[in-house]
Amino acid sequence: MGQSDDNGFAALPKPAAGEALATFGGGCFWSMSEAMSELKGVNKVVSGYAGGTTKNPTYEEVGTRTTGHAECVEVYYDPKVISFTSLATAFFFAHNPTELNYQGPDEGTDYRSIAFYRTPEEKTVLTDVIKKINAEKHYPDAIVTQVVPFKVFYPAEKYHQGYYRLHPDQGYIEQVSVPKVMKFRAAMKAELKPEFR
Repeated sequence: MGQSDDNGFAALPKPAAGEALATFGGGCFWSMSEAMSELKGVNKVVSGYAGGTTKNPTYEEVGTRTTGHAECVEVYYDPKVISFTSLATAFFFAHNPTELNYQGPDEGTDYRSIAFYRTPEEKTVLTDVIKKINAEKHYPDAIVTQVVPFKVFYPAEKYHQGYYRLHPDQGYIEQVSVPKVMKFRAAMKAELKPEFR
């Protein structure tokens, strides 16, 4: 499997035919990855780093807040099953997008709320979804998520991939991640794969 085995980083697969990509960051990627993977039409989610300048950063480097990157997820999805609009809505319910550079106990720009667009249409979708959620007063405060053009996504180390399911008894997962995922399931029930409803 080449390079990914040598450096400990996960592989970043090429999208399959008919598969689209979306990239979001909203706090710790352990719960974001789990939440997005529970949606119908999502085939795969890779945890990693985006939004910064350092090439191929490590988890430790991103944590120093010198790389400019945020913890993010790359979502591989079937647009015939789930739309980018539904994914964007799910993203805003998978974390608290009114907290700019923190999520719960996690503070810093590496935990910022950030959504990437690959086309002008996706930018419009993101801004429209933000307006709609703000207008519905889903959160008491306004959404502060950065909406920026996608440049590059670097996969995180292998041990971060699927972390939520692999470490259900870990303290952080129990206390921080599980409540976020449960809240997400309640908000996105109609869009979930049957086993998560």
